[in-house]
Formats: sequence, structure tokens, C-alpha cells
Amino acid sequence: MPSQSEPSSAPASLPTLSIVIPVFNEEPVIPELLHRLLAVFDKLPDLRCETIFVDDGSRDRSVEMLTAAAAGDARLRVIRLTRNFGHQPALTAGLAHAGHADAVVTMDADLQDPPELIPEMVEAWRGGAEVVLAVRRSRQEGGLRRVGFEAFHRLFGSLSDFPVEANTGTFGLLGRSAVEAFNSLGERHRFFPGLRTWLGFRRAEVFYDRDERAAGTPAQTMGRLIRYAMDGVFSFSSLPLRLLTYIGLIIATCGGGIGLFFVVRRLMGYEIAFTGFTTLVTLVLFLGGVQLVAIGVLGEYLGRIYDEVKRRPLYLVKPPSAP
Repeated sequence: MPSQSEPSSAPASLPTLSIVIPVFNEEPVIPELLHRLLAVFDKLPDLRCETIFVDDGSRDRSVEMLTAAAAGDARLRVIRLTRNFGHQPALTAGLAHAGHADAVVTMDADLQDPPELIPEMVEAWRGGAEVVLAVRRSRQEGGLRRVGFEAFHRLFGSLSDFPVEANTGTFGLLGRSAVEAFNSLGERHRFFPGLRTWLGFRRAEVFYDRDERAAGTPAQTMGRLIRYAMDGVFSFSSLPLRLLTYIGLIIATCGGGIGLFFVVRRLMGYEIAFTGFTTLVTLVLFLGGVQLVAIGVLGEYLGRIYDEVKRRPLYLVKPPSAP
């Protein structure tokens, strides 16, 4: 496997473009992915192009196929993590290994985001944009996944402490300054679109229609997508904590008002007759449920603080000689 820190298939005076792709069990997609990437390279003769594949503990033949391709083409590199750390750590590892590049494109391996859009991103970068966002006009997913994606973008847009572009994901381009700024971030629970927006810098947008997977089944399960969405909400919004405060104030106000009402009635000489066990049980269960939800929200924030304090590395890379 080539170990060059930079691609060597073009003159050294040309700017470098790195494409970072996390890979987890993508064996059915890899042949077409390689074919389309190399075709894109041919459309960018004035750049030194390379692709950095980050294997996130694949259990199929993904590593063998990528390693074989990289052995015959210096523009392809393979970084192997010691186990499955997750999509965001794998993406972070790729960006760390692409720190030498003048521009870095980030994308997934499933070909839902077309590599053919990369030249348009490059043009926007050459026009002065340090961050180029690929914005989806439409997407081909159906069923529960599509409903979940759309609901998350609406919810996140309402909760986020600062605006994050809707209908954007991993696919995009970062200039060298943006990559260096991203690599300086030390947090563990990462939501890439939010961090990319938080960086600032001059931005540009390109639009596209998101395709279906080229082959195989999604590696990101619904459970992982839900955890990813929670990372986005709890990393970029303190509104859930404020909502708990508001709910507590509303309930306390209502309770105080009801109590004052019965005190006044008693002072005025009215009898206070309590009838109905159902009302009492309903109120107790409602308040108990609100308290448990509040504890759960606090636990999500506290758990993330605990993970940050431990300071474990976000990922570990296998040595080139490791089996």
C-alpha cells in the first residue's frame, strides 16, 4: 500500500485535492466507486488528486479490494482503524491525514453523493470559498428513513443555537484553512455539518439530487442515525435545558395558583371536598414523567461531559504492517 504523504501522479507545483471517504462494509460499491473517482481525476488535470479511504473496521473484503487498488495507483491511500469507531471518528481520521492538501472533499462511500459534483465544488473553491456545501434538492430514500431525515432537519433547525444549513451532510469541500481549524477541534461527540458551519469562513453552495445507494444495504442503522441526530442536538443546542426550566416554572405556577385557589375558598367558608382517585393518580404520573424526562435530558449532557473528560483518543490507526 502506498505510504506517500502526498500524491505523486502530478507535478509537485500543482495544488493538491484530497477526497476523504470513510468505509465500513462497502464491498458491493467499491468497484463502481473507484471507477467513478478515477474518471473525476481525469477531469481535474490541473490538480494533484488523491483519495484517502478510511476503513472503519470493515468485516467484508473492503480492505483487500482497496489495498489492491492502492498498490497499483499512488493516488489511492488506505488508512485502517483498529476497530469500528463510527462514521464521525473515521471522517475525523481522514481529515487529519489530509492536512497537507490545499482542499479536501468529504463524502460517503455509498455513491448517494455523486463524485461527478466534485469539479463544480473545486470551481467554487477557486472562486474564493473556503467551505463549499453540497445542498440536496431532493433525495431518493423512502419510507421511515426519509421521514426521519426530514423530521430531524426541521427539528435541528428549530433547536440549534446558530443556523446550520438544512439538507446538507458529509458531502462538501473544505479549504486548507478550514481543514486546519477542524483538525484543531478536540470534542468527541461530533456532528460534522454543525462543526463545519461553526468554523465560519467564506461559503458557497452547489446543488444536486441525491441518488439511491449504488449497491448493498446502508451501513448506518436506524439506531446509529438516532444517536448521530442526538449528538447534533445536544452538541449545538442548550434549548432542551432551557425548555426544562420553562416547563418547571409553568408547572410550579399552575401548582401555586391551584393551591392559592383552595386557600381562598377555605377562607371564604366554602367546603373543600376532594373526590376522585383518578385525578390524583394522573397528576402524580404526569409530574413523575416530566421529572424522568428532565433527568434523561440532564443525563445526555452529563454523559457527554464525562466522555470529554476521559480524553480517550477518538480513533486508533493500525500500523501498515498489521494484519
